[in-house]
Amino acid sequence: MKLIAIGRNYAAHIEELNNERPDSPVVFMKPDTALLKDNAPFYHPEYSDNIHHEVELVLKINKEGKYIQQQFAHKYYNEIGIGIDFTARDLQQKCKEKGLPWEIAKAFNGSAPLGQFKPISDFPDISNINFHLDINGERRQTGNTSLLLFSFDVIIAYISQFFTLKTGDLIYTGTPAGVGKVNIGDRLEAYVEDEKLLDFEIK
Repeated sequence: MKLIAIGRNYAAHIEELNNERPDSPVVFMKPDTALLKDNAPFYHPEYSDNIHHEVELVLKINKEGKYIQQQFAHKYYNEIGIGIDFTARDLQQKCKEKGLPWEIAKAFNGSAPLGQFKPISDFPDISNINFHLDINGERRQTGNTSLLLFSFDVIIAYISQFFTLKTGDLIYTGTPAGVGKVNIGDRLEAYVEDEKLLDFEIK
């Protein structure tokens, strides 16, 4: 099982971090040890003082494919869920300044909490899905798939040029604006439309 993530896929998030707008999807990966399931708590690591939340819709791949054409990409996933791409922003900045890869800032243990999934059939229009993240009962991030720079099908077609997608692979599709620091004691609740699919605490 692979965990593939897309960076810089919402314009407002690109602007809030003063990043450059990409011409193609920005792809990075996390190991399976990054997954945090069943609403398990996230234990804040000691090596970072600035862990940021990034709520994202997640696609679950349902059959194997490579070199997938965009018009057929919708056949390769049948469930959509929600997750968090935790980022150690302080470590990431140090790596960027030195021109180094930044896996240690994105792929650390527990950095990919994963909520429940819903079948595609539950969504009348996948290009108009609302999702949001509440922390301690306060709305922090709000997104809609109409604002994606690269749609689900574009992402799958692009990724499959480089990596064979297999059943069970997960694709985190990018975060909207509003990312910020989490603290011990915080409770994170992530919703797709008005249904809560992820609920866990920072310890």
